[in-house]
Amino acid sequence: MLGEQEAKVLEVKPFLLHGVTYYDVTVAYRDRSVDHTRLGPEGVPENLHAGEVVLAMKAANMIVSLRRPVSGRETDYG
Repeated sequence: MLGEQEAKVLEVKPFLLHGVTYYDVTVAYRDRSVDHTRLGPEGVPENLHAGEVVLAMKAANMIVSLRRPVSGRETDYG
């Protein structure tokens, strides 16, 4: 299954591995469920920070990349 789901970034933890920065990211969805992912630099928007609304691309129910929505709008996630 492939698709995108809007989510709010709760936490971004960058870490260096063999000279490349990877990211542990925690997001919350509208239904208040929480998801965690570890992504390389190609899967995370530049300067991503907590509080941003992103679109999480999911494959087989796993986040494979994050991107900022075109509109850049803020959404209420409670």
